[in-house]
Amino acid sequence: MNVDCEGWLDAAYHRPSPNADERPDACVPELIVVHNISLPPGEFGGPWIDALFGNSLPADEHPYFSDIAGLKVSAHLLIRRDGTLVQYVPFLRRAWHAGISFYGMRERCNDFSIGIELEGADDVPYEDAQYERLAGVIAALLTAYPTLSRERISGHSDIAPGRKTDPGPSFEWGRLRRELGRCLASRPLSPETLRIEPPCEDAS
Repeated sequence: MNVDCEGWLDAAYHRPSPNADERPDACVPELIVVHNISLPPGEFGGPWIDALFGNSLPADEHPYFSDIAGLKVSAHLLIRRDGTLVQYVPFLRRAWHAGISFYGMRERCNDFSIGIELEGADDVPYEDAQYERLAGVIAALLTAYPTLSRERISGHSDIAPGRKTDPGPSFEWGRLRRELGRCLASRPLSPETLRIEPPCEDAS
């Protein structure tokens, strides 16, 4: 799979979300954040994730929806249980996925990160297809954006500790690293691809 010059993944269905904007000046993708999502919680399949990111979630369809139907949120990419990819925001734009967050000494992770949602829950094992697809996506992103690094992959819980718990204890980071290693071995990267650029200035 490959990323085009506008930041769209060729292997994904494209469902543009209105919940996105331009990254601050001089900010580029430098961090990949792994999330999970299921709507309603613990239930998989259905149109509700697309509806949430498209601002069309019906508040009266489920009791949980009444609390979140008005949220303006998005992620760059969703990986469904069967490995299907759905992209809502091009990678060069800012998706609204991280909320109040920090990575190292930097705040506002949305400015410099790519958010990837796995259809799942903290305590439910993820599917083989999801690990394979996630590793393939990350390999494509490392190829497309030299400012990313395989060392800069984080969970939502890591950048918003105490507030978020995803992707949860059911996510096997070691397995992702192994899958990613296999993907990168079949898709060699140049030294430039692994380069980490200086961080962007903090926008006010």
